[in-house]
Amino acid sequence: MNFTLLMAFVPTFFFVSITPGMCMTLAMTLGMTVGVKRALWMMLGELLGVALVGVLSAIGVATLLLNYPNVFMVLKYTGGAYLAFIGIQMWLSKGKMAIKADKEGSQLASRFDLMSQGFMTAIANPKGWAFFVALLPPFLDASRSLASQLLVLISIILILELSCLLIYATGGRTLKSMLMKSGNVRIMNRIAGSLMIGVGAWLAVG
Repeated sequence: MNFTLLMAFVPTFFFVSITPGMCMTLAMTLGMTVGVKRALWMMLGELLGVALVGVLSAIGVATLLLNYPNVFMVLKYTGGAYLAFIGIQMWLSKGKMAIKADKEGSQLASRFDLMSQGFMTAIANPKGWAFFVALLPPFLDASRSLASQLLVLISIILILELSCLLIYATGGRTLKSMLMKSGNVRIMNRIAGSLMIGVGAWLAVG
């Protein structure tokens, strides 16, 4: 991949990543509720999902899947319902994701829970597949090894995606710090829960 093409690739995918979407909203919500450090587990799952989508898009699997939207229906509705359920619990100040006024005896969301949220959100989003199908092929050179090109391009995508996720998660943590001054944990949980329900609904109907 030549330098000129690479210089076009980086800003293109950075713009796609930094644009507010389901994964970025999820990162901001978890940055608010569980903190940036624990939100890294969600980011790991999301990046694994993005990498899988990128590889399958490049080899043409995404085109087949997009022609059979029913394949996505179970993933979309299951993932959306799962995130909405967590959001409702947060709104009610319950569940592992909710901010606790008294942290003694509280049970944190497991690493697997967080990774699953990120992975499911990444792979169950048809728009994500569509972006890769539309944007990735123009940067691939048919005369060169597909595997080596994908390794470079997807590595760059994951670095850009992680950077954007960290920006949003840090923003969520900052918002939490501002809201904590009011001392009203219930309001914070309702804000975070509403965002999570919104991500679930977005995933289901997007």
